[in-house]
Amino acid sequence: MTESVSLDVGGTEVPVSNPDKVFFPERGETKLDLVRYYQAVAGPLLTALGGRPLLMERYPAGAGGKSWFQKRVPKAVPEWLRTTVVSTPNGTTSDALVAADLAHIVWAVNLGCLGFHVWPYRAATPEVTDELRIDLDPSPGVSFEQVRQTAWHARELLGELGIEALLKTTGSRGLHLYVRLEPRWDGYEVRAAAVALARELERRHPDLITAQWWKEERGARVFVDFNQNAPHKTVFGAWCVRPRTGAQVSTPIGWDELDGIEPGTLTIATVPARVAEHGDPWAGADERPQSLEPLLAWSRRDLAGGLMDAPWPPVYPKQPNEPPRVAPSRAKRT
Repeated sequence: MTESVSLDVGGTEVPVSNPDKVFFPERGETKLDLVRYYQAVAGPLLTALGGRPLLMERYPAGAGGKSWFQKRVPKAVPEWLRTTVVSTPNGTTSDALVAADLAHIVWAVNLGCLGFHVWPYRAATPEVTDELRIDLDPSPGVSFEQVRQTAWHARELLGELGIEALLKTTGSRGLHLYVRLEPRWDGYEVRAAAVALARELERRHPDLITAQWWKEERGARVFVDFNQNAPHKTVFGAWCVRPRTGAQVSTPIGWDELDGIEPGTLTIATVPARVAEHGDPWAGADERPQSLEPLLAWSRRDLAGGLMDAPWPPVYPKQPNEPPRVAPSRAKRT
């Protein structure tokens, strides 16, 4: 095994130790193969992630090995490495990696980072959340075809409001819809919009879609996970490689591809050729920021009609107008 190589990444020398180490055993791709993948998709990758804080998911022995999430960068880092202070819901702060350029991505890959989870704001403007992220989460027993149908319904509903949605695979069993936003709202407002969207989708398609936070109430329906928009929450990044043995990629796709896409085939072995042939399906989205006002109007309507806020994740402090944070079956027993 080669001990180390030094790569010139956009004018920055980045060492890569043990480049021949197998990270993805299904086809035998190595740490260096992962670096080469990110170099191949650098343009769209940095358009999606550039300037944003990153939570690293580290697998130093490769996919399937021991792993942990790392929000705080190590103490000994290169002088050129850019970080920013991020907070947890309880106020704990950390110096997190910023996707300043491709060298920062390669530096993290060298640490065994097989997954990047991305904040919904730029490090330069943490007070502004500029992405709405709609996570279509398949409950047990839900097929990918049901997730696909839900994506179409979500796009149709957003289209009624004049809101453009972008689409990507998750690298696993679901789909993500993104909306690039005008720089006007914070994370609490974006989450409120997501709750309103989830509830309206459930009203229109109750047999297919659910906005119920408690798993016992979802049934075999697609859950629209509004809490992925809670402040300080991260979502797996576009163009990023999942820590799965097949090296699946969370891949942006065009809406015209949705009906025929097979997410498991989108890997570091296939995605670079797609990008070379078709380019970036999200190209230009930053120049077309969208308004949340129609969804926020629905949120105000729901609250005025007597609905409470939806439950928050357990790590968050109790929120105003939040219902009791306890599963319905447990509440009945109590």
